[in-house]
Amino acid sequence: MSGRIIAVFAAALVGCALSVVNAQYQARSLFIELERAQAASRQLDIEWAQLQLDQSTLGKNARIEANARRDLSMVQVTPARTQYLTPGTN
Repeated sequence: MSGRIIAVFAAALVGCALSVVNAQYQARSLFIELERAQAASRQLDIEWAQLQLDQSTLGKNARIEANARRDLSMVQVTPARTQYLTPGTN
């Protein structure tokens, strides 16, 4: 009888040990996945900040005006070049 009890306790002990090993493996796997996700989040934050900086630079009026003058040969409108349309005149 005591041999059976010892065998049951030994089996339970081995089962518990395997359960602890499995839990530690899953915890390490989840921790590694968490670290990767945090690194990806940091990289996305850096890219987002760079995109915001690029957007503010590209949207400045002086840059747009300089590009229009250079690439499209546009000039500022003067009163002498302005044409007004009034209803009823052909």
